[in-house]
Amino acid sequence: MAKKDSIQYVCSACGSSSSTWSGKCYYCGEWNTLSEQISKDSIGSTIRDAKILTTSNVTSSLKNKNRRLVTGIVEFDEVLGGGIVAGSVNLLAGQPGIGKSTILLQIAHHLSSKAKVLYVSGEESTHQIGSRAARLGTEHPRLNIATSNSTDDIAATIASSEYELVIVDSIQTVSCESISSAPGSVSQITNSTQLLTSVAKQSNCALLLVGHVTKEGSIAGPKILEHVVDVVLQLDGDRYGGFKVLRATKNRYGSTTETGIFEMTEKGLEPVTNPSAALLAERQISDGSIVIATMEGTRPLLVEVQALVNKTSYGYPKRAASGMDLNRLNLLIAMLERRTKLNFSDQDIYINIVGGIRLNEPAGDLGVCMAIASATKGMQLNKNVVVFGEVGLSGEIRHVPYIEKRIAEAKKLGFEGAIGPKISKKVNGYTGISDIKATLNALLERE
Repeated sequence: MAKKDSIQYVCSACGSSSSTWSGKCYYCGEWNTLSEQISKDSIGSTIRDAKILTTSNVTSSLKNKNRRLVTGIVEFDEVLGGGIVAGSVNLLAGQPGIGKSTILLQIAHHLSSKAKVLYVSGEESTHQIGSRAARLGTEHPRLNIATSNSTDDIAATIASSEYELVIVDSIQTVSCESISSAPGSVSQITNSTQLLTSVAKQSNCALLLVGHVTKEGSIAGPKILEHVVDVVLQLDGDRYGGFKVLRATKNRYGSTTETGIFEMTEKGLEPVTNPSAALLAERQISDGSIVIATMEGTRPLLVEVQALVNKTSYGYPKRAASGMDLNRLNLLIAMLERRTKLNFSDQDIYINIVGGIRLNEPAGDLGVCMAIASATKGMQLNKNVVVFGEVGLSGEIRHVPYIEKRIAEAKKLGFEGAIGPKISKKVNGYTGISDIKATLNALLERE
């Protein structure tokens, strides 16, 4: 007779197991790392019940192409690599109110016309889902909705092979009946994800999970959640306005370099076809304003960086940044003081990246430096150009990738050219520079 399931407590730090829970792991000494997991008493040293694996060569496996469900939302499909792969497990994470449930309801609506879709919510009632669908215009008659907090019930529904796509909103609100801990705990998230993943793979049903994030911005729960799933999508941006950027931080079926840019409207999240033009539509040319050619994945994007330099009213000058890392800003300010004749010891400096875009790549360094210098001296760029380039601590301008794409995007929007690091070949309208001090002296002039 087969033995019954038992409970064991596994340390997430060292992997050791114990039959009882304690606040501290006896093996590695870490605190609050023991989580509850189901184990089989019959699992031991014996392998008499094991089966020999069925193998196949790598060339024959290439014949089985992955069928994709095209959502109809172009930006979303491009980030995934062409659509949602059948049998894949996808995790979508983002801040509260950013639009996760909204875009998933739009996806469910688009796919309902050609596939059977189920939207399961553990946070809202069916009436709330229906009201939001009516507001967004996504009330498709073939779209099925349900509310449940039981992972076992959702897994049984997926195993029925009745649906091609199941959306679970969210993984932190569902729980397995065999686990005594509360929904959202490490053990519940781990076991729920593994159960749903196993069933989805067996039934070839595509699965979309919503993941909550912590106040630091990371996905709530154990890191194994991101390892188990096939695709991890992150929806970033300002919940109160600006653009929303969709990125794939992990993608087993495509590239992680593509990004989708959306704007929240009355009809939900709408793709932005020309984000550069939208970001620069209300720009006023003045001192402290520089246009940077940055990259969102492999897509060039022109954004305006604004700098405001004002005499401080306190003993210690203030530094503030919106849309970029404050530590990076302090580094660039220190470099400017050391390598140029600018003095900021009694100046407050404020930096703003317009449109809710976050400047993450080093190619924005040169634009930020020129914006600060422009605001300090009350001068403007003497050319209608965009700026990009990484700035080193010695004041040198370093190479950045995708230079030709940045230049092409600038010319498409009416700019005369670009300023950046020196390159070997000659490009029409491009000015290559090597030193920050010479750059400021040559390219800034009085209004």
